[in-house]
Parts: sequence; structure tokens; C-alpha cells
Amino acid sequence: MKILVCISHVPDTTTKVKFINESKTLDVNGIQWVINPWDELALTRALELKDDAANGIQTVTVAHVGAATSDPTIRKALAIGADDAIRVNVETTDAYSIASHLADAIRNENFDLILCGIESSDHNGSTVGGMLAEFLGYPSVTGVSSVTFENGVPLIIREIDGGKEILTVNPPLVAVVQKGIAREPRIAAMRGIMMARTKPIKVVEAQGIDCLTEVVGYELPKPRAACKYVNADDAGQLIALLQNEAKVF
Repeated sequence: MKILVCISHVPDTTTKVKFINESKTLDVNGIQWVINPWDELALTRALELKDDAANGIQTVTVAHVGAATSDPTIRKALAIGADDAIRVNVETTDAYSIASHLADAIRNENFDLILCGIESSDHNGSTVGGMLAEFLGYPSVTGVSSVTFENGVPLIIREIDGGKEILTVNPPLVAVVQKGIAREPRIAAMRGIMMARTKPIKVVEAQGIDCLTEVVGYELPKPRAACKYVNADDAGQLIALLQNEAKVF
């Protein structure tokens, strides 16, 4: 059985974002790039499943759509424990294009379980996993918080309003995972870092798939207003500020 984890190459969440080219392009100077946090948890869970020999997981592969500048992020995933990687050599932020390129690159790889993070921390689109499943013709489950195996069949728990839903889905399938899929991301050990240098990254050239969207422009959120201090004895002023400015009730 083979697992694929789709990963995004995103700015560290502490990055102070700046834009150039009339606010149409992210200024990448000085940015620390990381694996998308939801994808990192998905990778951790995939490796946990592989660690249990009873699950019969032979390999865990990571896949990414991006230029060679994303290779250090892919190498980090290999250092964490992935066996190999696939990178589609094209730069795009369009979800349709990303899902299409991924589908073309992995269609003949016969993965049994594909894990995607619920969204990327930069664009927050939450659409690539569902699109990928459609392009491959695989069933998909979203909102997944747990994946285990029973007799070779994935047992999936997903969050629903007021409770949880337990499903069994015959592979192959795409599972779009969210917080809770793993407790903490796995940290690369020194041995893993050394081994990652020799693990293969298969580079697949782009297939000329057109993007369906384009960025018109980005806009930073407005700066927060200055803090206002209220005398501890003046409850009336506090209530007025909460009601008229903060709009909390």
C-alpha cells in the first residue's frame, strides 16, 4: 500500500508580508519558507501509519507543484521521513492548475491513500484536495481528523456539527485532513536530514495547463487601532466602547 501526501511551500506564519509590483506580487526577499502546517500534520500521520507494520504501508511519497526554489522544503519533508518526492516544475498559485498538474503527475503511480491539508496558510483556498479527487476519479472525504486502517481498509473519522462521523472507504481515495489528524508535527532527526540528501525527487515537467484565475491585487489588513485604557471604576465607559466601537453586542 502506498500513501501520497500533497505539500505546499508557504511562508512561515510569523513572516511580515510585503507586496511589490503595485501590490500584485509577494515580495519573497527575506522570507523563511516552510511546509504548510496542515500538510506537515498530514505527513506526520502518514508516517505514523507506516510505522505500524500491520497497516502494510510500503512507501510514503510527497508531491508538490512549484519551481526548484521549493526543493529545500521538499527535502525537509524527506528528512522528516518521506521515502521519495514528486515535484511538478511550474510556478502557479491557481488551485485548478495545481490540482490538474498533480493529477497528471500521479495518475499512473497507483497511490492507495492521498492526504491533503484542508488549506494552505498563504492562500487559504481549501479547494485543491477536492479538485484533485475529481480529476483522478477517486472518492474524497473532507474534514478528516483521524485515519486508521482495519483489514487494509481506511477507517476515517470526520468532524460534523455536534459530533463525529465514522466512515470506511475502499482505496484509492483522497482524504482532506484538518487539525487533529496528528498531535504534533514530526521533527526531523539528524539521521533523517543526512538520509534526505540522497532520497530521490522526481521532477515532472508541466503540461501547459492554463490557470483559471489571476491575482488582481493584494491588500494588507488595516492596522489595529491604538489601545484605549479605561478606569477600573468606570464600567459605563467600558460598556459604551464595547457596544459602539468594538461592536461586540
